[in-house]
Amino acid sequence: MASANHSSITEFILLGLSADPYVQALLFVLFLMIYLLTLLGNLLIILVIHTDANLHTPMYFFLSHLSFQDLFYSTVTVPKLLENLLSQRKTISVEGCLAQVFFVFATTGIEACLLSVMAYDRYAAICHPLLYGQVMSKQLCERLVWGSWVVAFLDALMNILLALNMDFCEAQTIHHYSCELPSLFPLSCSDVSTNSAMLLCSALLHAIGTCLLIFFSYVRIVSTILSISSTTGRSKAFSTCSSHLTAVILFYGSAILRYLMPTSGSPLELILSIQYSVITPLVNPLIYSWKNKEVKAALRRMMIKYLRCLSTEEI
Repeated sequence: MASANHSSITEFILLGLSADPYVQALLFVLFLMIYLLTLLGNLLIILVIHTDANLHTPMYFFLSHLSFQDLFYSTVTVPKLLENLLSQRKTISVEGCLAQVFFVFATTGIEACLLSVMAYDRYAAICHPLLYGQVMSKQLCERLVWGSWVVAFLDALMNILLALNMDFCEAQTIHHYSCELPSLFPLSCSDVSTNSAMLLCSALLHAIGTCLLIFFSYVRIVSTILSISSTTGRSKAFSTCSSHLTAVILFYGSAILRYLMPTSGSPLELILSIQYSVITPLVNPLIYSWKNKEVKAALRRMMIKYLRCLSTEEI
């Protein structure tokens, strides 16, 4: 019976954020603006870092990859959300849903790994400034980035291979705006205990593994900053970490709660998902540009260069 149900179901219904057509229209405009600003902000950060020689350092190398990851992250969920806000039939194929589950899981893992790598970079810069160039070599930076992608994709692959064995019953409604692995468990008429255990292990791996690296890095960073005698020195050292720390709190606070809380389709569940999958990719470039003098200076130089090119063409 399970296999018959599985073969007969070809799509799921995404209930989304609201059933009111007027609210859906407003949400479409809102999320379209958020998506376009996310693309613009992150592309601008990547462009500035790659064109300005002053930003060719490990910290900005990781930031450019974080911005690329945020572009990828936002594109996994927001376009389908926008489509469903305008569509009468808010459906997604089973294959499309599982593909979205995979990429949501992978991008969440990549974000967590990159943030922990950036914490280690800040630790090396503040606690061992004289050895920073040797410790954070170009080869190590590249390995840390590639390692983040490989670990996250392998983790997502293990979870999605288990999900492929799930049999779905007549219930096709997902109380969410996108496909996430916890949302599929209530729809399955087969045993999902192994899937749940694997998901819990994955969540704990990222939550505990990466969080511990961030926590111990900042314990050493705070200890080093407090040992600095001058107030100016302490303020300058802390300012180099404030942007990263803000990004960590925004992402981890919502992502960990979302993947550890029971699936219910509650407003809190939707808010947490929106926070880490839609809002975080939007605010990351704002956080790193507003609070970073080097990025703001690089943006000004790029704008001045662009304006000079325009004036030269007009002449």
